[in-house]
Amino acid sequence: MRSSSSIYRRSGLWRILAILLVLGLVAAACGNDDDDPGEGPDPADPDTTEPDTTEPEEPDEAEPVRGGRLVVGLEDEQNNWLPGTGSFANPGTMAARAVYDPIAVRGDDGQIYPYLAESIEPNDDLTEWTVTLREGIQFHDGTDLTAEVMKRIFDEYLSVEGANTAGTVSEVEEVRVDDELVYTYVLIEAVAPFPDILYGAVGWPFSVEACEAAGGRDGDCGNQMVGTGPFVFESWVRDGDLTLSRNENYWRVDANGEALPYLDELVFRSIPDEDARLNSVASDTIQVAHTLRQSSVRTARDLDDVNSFEAIGNNGGGSIFNTAVAPVDDLRIRRALAYGVDQEDLIDVLGGRDITPVQTQFFSPDSPWYSSEVAEAWPTYDPDLAASELEDYVNDPNRSDGRTPGEPVEIEFACPPDPTLLDIAQAYQDFWGDLGFEVNLVSLDQPTHIGRALSGEYMINCWRAGAESDPYVTLSGAFTDPETNPSNFTNYSSETIDANLEILRTSIDFDERYAAVEDIMFELAEQLPQIWTGGTATAVFARDDVRGFESWTIPDADGQPSILGNGVLGATTLWADIWIEQ
Repeated sequence: MRSSSSIYRRSGLWRILAILLVLGLVAAACGNDDDDPGEGPDPADPDTTEPDTTEPEEPDEAEPVRGGRLVVGLEDEQNNWLPGTGSFANPGTMAARAVYDPIAVRGDDGQIYPYLAESIEPNDDLTEWTVTLREGIQFHDGTDLTAEVMKRIFDEYLSVEGANTAGTVSEVEEVRVDDELVYTYVLIEAVAPFPDILYGAVGWPFSVEACEAAGGRDGDCGNQMVGTGPFVFESWVRDGDLTLSRNENYWRVDANGEALPYLDELVFRSIPDEDARLNSVASDTIQVAHTLRQSSVRTARDLDDVNSFEAIGNNGGGSIFNTAVAPVDDLRIRRALAYGVDQEDLIDVLGGRDITPVQTQFFSPDSPWYSSEVAEAWPTYDPDLAASELEDYVNDPNRSDGRTPGEPVEIEFACPPDPTLLDIAQAYQDFWGDLGFEVNLVSLDQPTHIGRALSGEYMINCWRAGAESDPYVTLSGAFTDPETNPSNFTNYSSETIDANLEILRTSIDFDERYAAVEDIMFELAEQLPQIWTGGTATAVFARDDVRGFESWTIPDADGQPSILGNGVLGATTLWADIWIEQ
């Protein structure tokens, strides 16, 4: 093993404050022109608006070289590749970032920076966010990226009924075209952290012309990708290979002025089995893979000639409850399920002892939004209390599952068929079975698993939750009105959450926003629409001749590297800067 980085938490990532989002996001070319790159924004100083243009450090002195074919193993298959329709869980995002450039990306300091945009700027009351696109950006089919295209994508794909992005953009009243390369998101009301959503699928432009030629949303469009990114779609064999080739007309260049990307060909291969994915990298059958499994992170560290790039962010594992379905619609049952499991034991099952901490909320202990008081309030293992809650429900003549008092409670727990997840499902079944629950385990492939959550056709799912986004983006996506927000998988919402989301939506005062986040976390600890096990340790592991994972950059106005990106957080990366040492 050439080297292996230990688990790290990007401390800079957690310094994002709401005030940074309302200063106007301007491309790095607006920074200093002299030899002194200057300093990044001071979160405490609203007059400091220049981004951090410090040159990123390469992991070693080797110079990038052009050429080569890279095969990347993914933990599962994507349902389809169309923003607004595709699920884009971790595996899908990993691949999509090679074809779809985003409007904005997140830097190593936790801030949102323009990427396909030159700037993202609000009006005074935060009800309009104006995006100025870079000049000369073309889709892979030769059509131009324009403001009119962005409006059509929003109107016809992202905001329409049935789009899984409709809830995310529900606060956008319209997209207004201001000029050929300038458009404005006109909001129903102020949203302070609005640019955060342009980092995800909402901010991935695609060729509308190519999509329509393939039949549109209901046709074959989702089985291909036509973006502006560093690689061009060639073919996709479901549950097999997604093959991409170098975009010869890509807009970005490296520090030497040479056109990016470096690689000739990039292949993403669906390898759901964790051991098979690890072994494929070890044997050089594939060169790169990712994992969100604690045991695999541990194993990857010991592979010969392999580097493991690891991180822990806000993402955590656990279970979600469909609170619209009996019997988990009853708080007594959710409390019994929460108090009936030992988090440390579950982390052991996942292989994460001494790697990942117990999770108690949406934010990790290194996040500025983390609350130690919420951590104290989180249910800890108490089988007696769990049994008491269950007994109270069982003997209730009006129990929600319609069974006769005294009859056992039957629950269904679903997980994808990964060996580690099968182990964790069995552990949950053992804990809950010991209390007296009848636990039926269901194993589903990941696209079906996600699809059932989106449609509400589940009772309890093993699940990962949390993101590096602003709390408003994360929590409004998870807990706003389930009637209009398909990403509210738990079907849980409340007046308390709504009131605090309103504070997060409109306020730029950190203390006020922190109190709102804490109030929401307290309610979740009490009402338990989901339960946590541990934080998610993630890793991208690669043959040691594959470089660039922690040094990909955000370009300036000329497309040249300027700002360090956020590496492999969440086991995803951008691909233009990846290269193979010859």
